[in-house]
Amino acid sequence: MICRGMRAAGLWLLLAPLAACTAVGPDYQLPQDSVFAKAAQHPPALDAHGSAAVDPAQAAVEGRWWALYDDARLNALVEQALQANTELKVAAARLTQAQARYAQARAAAGVSGNVAATAGRGRISAESLLQTEPLPVFNLAEGGISVSYQLDLFGKLRRGIEAARDDAEAAQAAGDLARISIAAQVAGAYVEICHSNHELAVARHTLQLQQRNRDVVEQMRAAGRGTPIDVARADAQVSILQAALPPLESRRQAAGYELAALLGRTPDQVPADAMQCRDAPVLKQPIPLGDGAALLRRRPDVRRAERQLAAATAEIGVATAMLYPDITLGASYGANGTLEDFGKPVTQQWSIGPLISWSIPDKGARARVELSKAGAAQALAEFDHTVLQALRETQTLLDRYADDLQLVAALRDARDHAASAAADMRRVYRAGRAPYLSSLDAQRTLAAAESSLAGAQAQVSQDQIKLFLALGGGWQPSQPAPKAAPAAQP
Repeated sequence: MICRGMRAAGLWLLLAPLAACTAVGPDYQLPQDSVFAKAAQHPPALDAHGSAAVDPAQAAVEGRWWALYDDARLNALVEQALQANTELKVAAARLTQAQARYAQARAAAGVSGNVAATAGRGRISAESLLQTEPLPVFNLAEGGISVSYQLDLFGKLRRGIEAARDDAEAAQAAGDLARISIAAQVAGAYVEICHSNHELAVARHTLQLQQRNRDVVEQMRAAGRGTPIDVARADAQVSILQAALPPLESRRQAAGYELAALLGRTPDQVPADAMQCRDAPVLKQPIPLGDGAALLRRRPDVRRAERQLAAATAEIGVATAMLYPDITLGASYGANGTLEDFGKPVTQQWSIGPLISWSIPDKGARARVELSKAGAAQALAEFDHTVLQALRETQTLLDRYADDLQLVAALRDARDHAASAAADMRRVYRAGRAPYLSSLDAQRTLAAAESSLAGAQAQVSQDQIKLFLALGGGWQPSQPAPKAAPAAQP
């Protein structure tokens, strides 16, 4: 009996090293023909068209990019959202689930044990033992302990662990993506409130000027130097300017409700101090840019797609290993008998040895392998798509930002010229040297220039925030931290 146990233990020791050396399916490495690998070898330049508002030579901000605005209220709002936002809580829960699945996969590759014990009083059927007389009642007991270890000869468990680990890292990247998205949405809602208040102030000031101008027109009509048509035109212009106020108010309120939701609050809990913002935060320096390769390593969506590709590759090994037998080594020891004799040699029992189970592969099993291969091919295509989209999105935003800055400069000049022309026409009209229509046209031009400039300034602020989001910063902790490992590493 001892010799048999030694032989079984020797078999265990012989097979166990094999379980650590073999794994079917491909070992993951970043495909050299992927867009990411090509971009790493030849980093694409991000072209800002010479705009002084962007610094290509300086590496992009990886941490709290919103701190570049040096706005204490904005910093506080972003930090509140990162703590209370419901989407981030969902992302955190998904990460916890993925990490638990990873721990579960690792546990499956270890030694498992089982302890069982029963005791009772009963009688065995006499006829089952070919007896004609009833058997006496016995006090029966049974107990034992067993351990087992699955030999991972073909790597099914290891590939499963790899897939679970990669899924957990993809969930981490998804959480990072949610973090930077929430920060950008908070900043966007905040500057929307600020610019809406500014545009409202511009519109109300223009309306006040037009109302005063209408009073002048009425006075000149009463003095015989104007006509009822001039008054009607002035009234129409006042009504047009009044009609522009409700949409701006609605836009301001909508941004406030969005900000409240991002902070985990109800619409009636919009931060009052944020709603009073009149001047949107302004960057104190050019936006740090860096190159395309660093951009791809930094963006969480690219990292998530790469980890999903790694997980899909590991799933090929899981499906392939299911074509082969499962071998489990186990040992058990226990006793079974009457309660009075329980534990004595006559009731003892034990066993040790391997258990081999194999489901003969059919077309369905081989189809699962092909399905996993197709899943890996799809994950690679999605990875390439994510990389291309990241580069396209960033370059598009750079172009738009540079163009909108030029637009703001042109509209500022137009506004200054329109204000000068409107002031001159008012003086000429009041002196009776020009018709009211000329003064009215000048006022309309000024109002349109003021409105266009305010809208363009708001668009520039949104461009900045979208560009920061596209650059992929903001998911790192608030304190300085080491740079994340490149996504190209398995």
